[in-house]
Amino acid sequence: MARRVLQVIPAMLLVSVISFSLIFLAPGDPAVVLLTSPEGSPSQEAIEMFKVRMGMDQPVYIQYLNWLNRLIHGDLGYSYISNQPVADRIMRCFQATLKLSILSMIISLVISIPLGIIAAVRSNTIIDDFCRLGALIGVSIPNFWQAFIFIMIFSIYLDWLPVAGYGHGGDLMHMILPATVLGTSSAAMTTRLMRSSLLEAMNQDYIITARAKGLPERVVIGRHALRNALIPVVTMLALSFGFLLNGSVVIEWIFGWPGIGGLVVDSIYKRDYTMIQGSVLFIAAIFVTLNLIVDISYTYLDPRIRYDELD
Repeated sequence: MARRVLQVIPAMLLVSVISFSLIFLAPGDPAVVLLTSPEGSPSQEAIEMFKVRMGMDQPVYIQYLNWLNRLIHGDLGYSYISNQPVADRIMRCFQATLKLSILSMIISLVISIPLGIIAAVRSNTIIDDFCRLGALIGVSIPNFWQAFIFIMIFSIYLDWLPVAGYGHGGDLMHMILPATVLGTSSAAMTTRLMRSSLLEAMNQDYIITARAKGLPERVVIGRHALRNALIPVVTMLALSFGFLLNGSVVIEWIFGWPGIGGLVVDSIYKRDYTMIQGSVLFIAAIFVTLNLIVDISYTYLDPRIRYDELD
């Protein structure tokens, strides 16, 4: 396990290099782009003064080492546009996205895990057909279309829920519609994977042996088959949660949710390079951390998997 944890360090270093390089990969001189206004282009003197103030006059590797040093101390710099600390802005947006993501994942789990188990246990019956049909519809419907349908039904026609907004402190009523859209979409994919994974596990030799010993079916399914069937499902859930934490840009925009997805799009549009760098690094850190947690969880779900196999 120690080796697997240590592998996170070079991965994050590589991500930091990529994140830092974004400012140089973008077209045009960053100083000219940031200083250009509707009144006209900046003077050469203003450009040089800006580069000195931002440390852009130094060699690239020096700029990177200085940026990495600040990063290690938790300093992501300041926004070129608003002059606000990048870390503070990211965390404010992330808090909104985190609330939405947790509720979305709860909805997804409540729907997908039971339906996937029922579909597998009742395989090739009318119950299985209904579960598969529901999952197929959920996968096929685009998120934005589902969002507009929900708004029309629950906000405009029935007037049960607010159309958009963040509410006071992330009011639950404002979260229900976007969380349901994101949760049902994730549940559709997870249901199909849960069903296929459990069916595969139920055909293994150790399940046949457990049944031959006369164990009750609920014990065979719950204690033996389900535990191993959850391995690919856990991977899917971790990736889904990672995407949710990084913000579903379209859904956040439709429902006016001030999450990190909207922050990234807005920063790209305004060419706020420091905010883009910080956001990309933050998003990558989430995925690296989730992958590490998933790898470690494998050993608890299936004792046959050892830490040295993960390395």
